[in-house]
Amino acid sequence: MPERLTVDEYFLKIAAVVAERATCLRHHVGVVAVRDKHILATGYNGAPSGLPDCLTLGCLRDELKIPSGTRHEICRGIHAEQNVIIQASLHGVSLEGSTIYCTHMPCILCAKMLVNAKIVRYVTFGKYADESALELFQQAGIQFEMANKPSSRVTFLK
Repeated sequence: MPERLTVDEYFLKIAAVVAERATCLRHHVGVVAVRDKHILATGYNGAPSGLPDCLTLGCLRDELKIPSGTRHEICRGIHAEQNVIIQASLHGVSLEGSTIYCTHMPCILCAKMLVNAKIVRYVTFGKYADESALELFQQAGIQFEMANKPSSRVTFLK
């Protein structure tokens, strides 16, 4: 009999599936916002809705040789954490008191937004080039956890 996933493994695995919708050529990032073991919203990184994305146009940051973790404004994509906040707000859902499960650590801009969204916990398994978000989370009292990457295997019972 297979072992049951922990709650954190379960939601990190879902975040990894959400990341498969990403249209960024550098990173596929997925986010699941959860409160009381219920999914509030999801988000992935990509171009604004209805506009051409990097899969179609190519990566502006690669063309300009901009290193990861810098010059966030020079990108046609919206970060997954930004999209989860936007999706929640479009549907009238507060993220206050929620846990964010994400495939990567946040950039400092996303961390600032998540602080103001009043999340209480951020769980990830992926590193990011800029780790300044960690100090901000600490100052804001947001619990940050680096977890093991969940298995990509899906177990089906007969």
